[in-house]
Amino acid sequence: MSALKEKLETDLSVAMKARDEVRTRTLRMALTAVKNEEVAGKRSRELSDDDVVKVLTREAKKRREAATAFADAGRDAQAQAERDENAVLEEYLPAQLSDEELTALVSAAIAETGAEGPRAMGQVMKVVNPKVAGRAEGGRVAAEVKRQLLP
Repeated sequence: MSALKEKLETDLSVAMKARDEVRTRTLRMALTAVKNEEVAGKRSRELSDDDVVKVLTREAKKRREAATAFADAGRDAQAQAERDENAVLEEYLPAQLSDEELTALVSAAIAETGAEGPRAMGQVMKVVNPKVAGRAEGGRVAAEVKRQLLP
């Protein structure tokens, strides 16, 4: 079992004993998503810590999008609940890259590949994505690559 999954399960039992409803609800949802990912596909498998981080990143993104949608609809209580859940998930994710760090990584990838123009975006993304892994959303990375490649 991955260390991160064990930590989620341990923290869940602590949250249940403390009667922390938000943390309990969020960790249950996260563990369910991890277990669903483990049994997805033709054979069940044990997820590595990196795989668990990918699942948690996906769940955190869902929470941010839902919070925005609820806020836009004027449903502030639901939006706040989604933001609270996202805050719990963020504790288990690697620190996000700052804009400066992302800019530097993209610049290095462009120099490494010798890419020029918007057509080279794919080859730059192939180099950048493994270095970013869970520390920046794909859309944010793509926007930075596009910004640097366009004249």
